[in-house]
Amino acid sequence: MSQRLPKGGRLIDRSTEMSFTFNGQTLHGYAGDTLASALLANDRMMVGRSFKYHRPRGVVASGAEEPNALINMGQGSRFEPNQRATTTELFSGLTARSQNHWPSLDFDVGAVNAHLSRFLPAGFYYKMFIHPRSFWKHVYEPFIRQSAGLGQAPTERDADTYEHFYAFADVLVIGGGIAGLEAARAAGASGAKVLVLEQTAHWGGRAPVDGGHVGGRPVEDYIDSLVAELQAMENVTLRSRCMGAGVYDHGYVLGYERLNDHRPGQDGPRHRLWRIRAKQIVTATGAIERPLSFAGNDVPGVMLASAMRDYVVNWGVTPGQRVVVATNNDDAYRTAIALKKAGVDVLRILDARETGGGALMNTARDMGIRIDCGRGIGKVTGGKRVKKVQICAQAGAGGALEEIACDAVAMSGGWSPVVHLWSHCGGKLLWDGDQAHFRPDPSRAPTGADGKPFVTVAGSANGHLGLDAILPDAGEAGRVAAQAAGFKPKRAAAVAVDPTTEAPMEPVWMMPAQARPALRAKAWLDYQNDVKVSDVRLAAQEGYESVEHTKRYTTLGMATDQGKLSNINGLATLADALGEAIPNVGTTTFRPPYTPISMGSIGGEARGAVFQPVRETPMYGWHDSHGADWEPVGQWRRPYAYVRPGETTHDAVMREVRNVREGVGMLDASTLGKIVVKGPDAGRFLDMLYTNMMSTLKPGKCRYGLMCSENGFLIDDGVVARIDEDTFLCHTTTGGADRIHAHMEEWLQTEWWDWQVYTANMTEQYAQIAVVGPKARVLLEKLGGMDLSKESLAFMEWRDGKIGSFDARVYRISFSGELSYEIAVPASQGQAFWDALMQAGADLGVMPYGTEALHILRAEKGFIMIGDETDGTVIPQDLGLNWAISKKKTDYLGKRAQSRDHMTDPTRWKLVGLETVDGSVIPDGAYAVAEGTNANGQRNTQGRVTSTYHSPTLGKGIAMGLVLNGPDRMGEVIDFPGTDGTVYKAKIVDPVFYDKDGEKQNV
Repeated sequence: MSQRLPKGGRLIDRSTEMSFTFNGQTLHGYAGDTLASALLANDRMMVGRSFKYHRPRGVVASGAEEPNALINMGQGSRFEPNQRATTTELFSGLTARSQNHWPSLDFDVGAVNAHLSRFLPAGFYYKMFIHPRSFWKHVYEPFIRQSAGLGQAPTERDADTYEHFYAFADVLVIGGGIAGLEAARAAGASGAKVLVLEQTAHWGGRAPVDGGHVGGRPVEDYIDSLVAELQAMENVTLRSRCMGAGVYDHGYVLGYERLNDHRPGQDGPRHRLWRIRAKQIVTATGAIERPLSFAGNDVPGVMLASAMRDYVVNWGVTPGQRVVVATNNDDAYRTAIALKKAGVDVLRILDARETGGGALMNTARDMGIRIDCGRGIGKVTGGKRVKKVQICAQAGAGGALEEIACDAVAMSGGWSPVVHLWSHCGGKLLWDGDQAHFRPDPSRAPTGADGKPFVTVAGSANGHLGLDAILPDAGEAGRVAAQAAGFKPKRAAAVAVDPTTEAPMEPVWMMPAQARPALRAKAWLDYQNDVKVSDVRLAAQEGYESVEHTKRYTTLGMATDQGKLSNINGLATLADALGEAIPNVGTTTFRPPYTPISMGSIGGEARGAVFQPVRETPMYGWHDSHGADWEPVGQWRRPYAYVRPGETTHDAVMREVRNVREGVGMLDASTLGKIVVKGPDAGRFLDMLYTNMMSTLKPGKCRYGLMCSENGFLIDDGVVARIDEDTFLCHTTTGGADRIHAHMEEWLQTEWWDWQVYTANMTEQYAQIAVVGPKARVLLEKLGGMDLSKESLAFMEWRDGKIGSFDARVYRISFSGELSYEIAVPASQGQAFWDALMQAGADLGVMPYGTEALHILRAEKGFIMIGDETDGTVIPQDLGLNWAISKKKTDYLGKRAQSRDHMTDPTRWKLVGLETVDGSVIPDGAYAVAEGTNANGQRNTQGRVTSTYHSPTLGKGIAMGLVLNGPDRMGEVIDFPGTDGTVYKAKIVDPVFYDKDGEKQNV
């Protein structure tokens, strides 16, 4: 049976028919339909099942507040669960399936839960799943995992693309209803750059549906002229299908734009995440109608009155042919009138108010609609759709006065302003007793760093529910925002608006007012999570007096709609149970995003090869063409070794080490972090970051430093160079540049925000090449340029100058123990400089070396490597680096932590060198065993290997490791069992295997 009306539907194009499938059945709709309106047109009243009890669920709303009509949409690589049918635009070929049922929507085994509801009250899982504890793993956990979630998870790779977009505006208007458009016009007239976001595909919001006249014209015509005027303004940008997802500090806003949901497969991204900075924000987000609480208010066919009006006016669809309207306010009369005009039989309007409504009531009565004042719904009966309604006296306890047959119910419990975005960034609310809703408190608006408000609210989001109040309020909001953004607003001419002549609403939180427990147990607050009025009252009875605690105990408002329909009714029910006033109970916390956004939009372009882009140095191509065996180091790829034809990787590494020790080698060190720290407080800042003193470093000098977390553990090391009195350059490990820069910024922004320090990550701005070995100076002198003698440039110094024709900064630092220069040139000159060095060093036997040779060279010298000798539990004292910890400083990050008992425990393992007795190489990560066994029956351990290599310089296996009392046990041999049963015997030695006095690096 079709529920499509023979005429009407302002948003649909009846000349363009579209076919789609729902649960495998082909159905038809029109261009402009939503999936929800198309399903209702095809008389698909039941569209899903609730989460807990698997009760039948139908469409209850028409927008983003819809809690029931969640469907699995698409298939294959475009499959996506939990899509709202009310916000999904229909397109030809759309494939939809209902969810949360088995084996079918009509027959669901899970519906047995509804018959067990008396045993599954609010919070039952907190009590049931505790005892017996042995049941958890084998009984409770598998059951919970099987029951968790609504839709199915996609199994194929997403075929669509996504992107991020950055935008800046003087005034951002969120909401494209009549209030948002009016505010945008007022702001745009001042010359301010204005951006307007509207989450639906249409402008004007509810106004065209609700009707009225502005300036003697129908409100829809007025909206069309507003849109045309804004489109003609060069300083105004309009974006439809774009939701304001969240408002954050300092005018930062996330927008979520659905570009191709309504036309899948088109070129371009599917979704776009907007990152917006605005001087001022106007939230014109409208209001949401509240449902009424009565027994059976979740039966498919029970719908918000405003939603039913939307389906009739916008899409030419009626959810039923015999409708009962229940209300506590005048707005629902508009629905009754619209239904009657469309030819639908409106059986009754049940107005909970004893005196009824105003002018709209008279209009409805004149149309022949029966109106019963002081009446409510005692119970709706029906399974998969409404069948009957029991009428009761609202002031009573629920005795049925009459029962009538019907197939749909329109309910209206009043309106709640959408205050979510206002609240995201700290805006406070006040309770409006006349309208029974929370609205923004203008005296406690969100403020910026200057202490001035940066968010203004307009229209019904501000608590104004009539056109005559909405339009002037919105215009003033736009002018206030423009003025706060630094523009001079213009006063607009007043327009005549139909006056609002509605009777006061009357708060109704339960029908009937004194409902018996049996009725309260069938009256639903949260449709998706199956939270009833009785559940909230039980929570109050069990001591959950905080609305936040009640939310978590009952799961009220924790569904995918985030309580848009249930929160106000739920907290009113809680307030009544506690005997408190509603504002004293308060609201739960509003958190972004306003409605769910796709994971794809969050990731944006970061997917596949660009999810974590491979970072390449300027010499990457040269390395790749000269036998580089690549090793991932953080986001970089570094040459592990340069393998020649006929050579194994091991042979290549040995060759490279020997060449550095005997001649000259070159290392691409461009990946090392290079962070500039600048400002009058730079030295003070670095003194807090590093364990040793940096503020005493002289310009032109370098110093090795250690950096710890606030917990005292070593997180990075590197050489710091002082450039001038206010400027330092901090070198970090390759994988640590971004992390350490973020670490610096976190402390600057949250703890030492008033220090005059600026940091910049310059890692990729410079190519850095290490020229290492006894012939390093000879090679550089062949190119000519600056004086690189020991007298001119001593160890741990740096100079700016020229090497050949290249502008260079030269550091005399060494990670190999050999004479070494690390030379930084602009990244654009990196390859040319590398080529010049290779050419000049050809007769010296110069060759590049990779990271494994680098590791062996440093291990021979006993130099630690972050990530090898450290694992997040190691402190500098464990590594014998006490000399790098200042005894003069009163504080540094980690200092207090390092004085804790477990940090000063003398049994902490300490760094030593290890030489295998037979020259073999100990396996990576091997543990040294000791006498006895631990509580698990495993052999006790007394140390572990942190780095292990074959040293071609020494001709044997060497290792570094952490060993119990290691520095006091020199010469002792300990055992390291391998996984293959081999036992490696190693002697504890000094960790410096090569040139202990450092003579070679100081030549």
